[in-house]
Amino acid sequence: MPDDTWKPPRILLTVDLVILTLRGGRLHLLLVRRGVEPFAGRAALPGGFLADERENILSAARRELREEAGLTDIPHLEQLGTYGDPDRDPRGRVVSVAHLAIVPRLPEPIAGTDAAAAEWTPVDDVLAARVPLAFDHLRIVVDGVERARSKLEHTGLATAFCPEVFTLTELQQVYEAVWGTPLDPRNFYRKVQGTKGFVVPAGPPRATGTGRPARVYRAGPCRNLYPPMIRTVPTVAAGGDER
Repeated sequence: MPDDTWKPPRILLTVDLVILTLRGGRLHLLLVRRGVEPFAGRAALPGGFLADERENILSAARRELREEAGLTDIPHLEQLGTYGDPDRDPRGRVVSVAHLAIVPRLPEPIAGTDAAAAEWTPVDDVLAARVPLAFDHLRIVVDGVERARSKLEHTGLATAFCPEVFTLTELQQVYEAVWGTPLDPRNFYRKVQGTKGFVVPAGPPRATGTGRPARVYRAGPCRNLYPPMIRTVPTVAAGGDER
């Protein structure tokens, strides 16, 4: 016979957002400063509870991003993962559905609702724990950054962070910023050129002010890289040529 005394456990649902962009040649993460308990004053990912039982999860993510950081022009949010360790939130059993976006040229955030501040923070500072995060948000950030780095291996995402016309050196700088490691210029050049349609020539070489003019490119039609641009930590050649 069924146990009529059993009741489903009370579990609350939240959303959290890992929003990444490049600023000043470094990978940055959107963080808010919590204005309420728990963890008042601590840095955290933007996010919060669903507004009501009928709110769509993706709609809740976009609403929290708008309310806590004033950002509305995020073309694509993808689900990163679900985080539900029993002790992750002191308010009770709270499960979070985390979302990820990697977007170029995002504006300064504007704090709102229960966020005391909102700002772009270098990812290196967060991963090195120089910026302590509330809840289990460091774990979520680690997963989000790894997803972003993997995307650069398999897709043409890196070109979105370059000007419309760019040199291979400028493209290489995007990979170095996201991957957090220097790349050998000659190996990088061979990999880029070895992927048909990844980049295409975009006109006469550009004067750089030092050395010979650099060849310029634009994003090509290839959006899925094969073979992938696998992350390595090569020995950087001295005096690499500007391309």
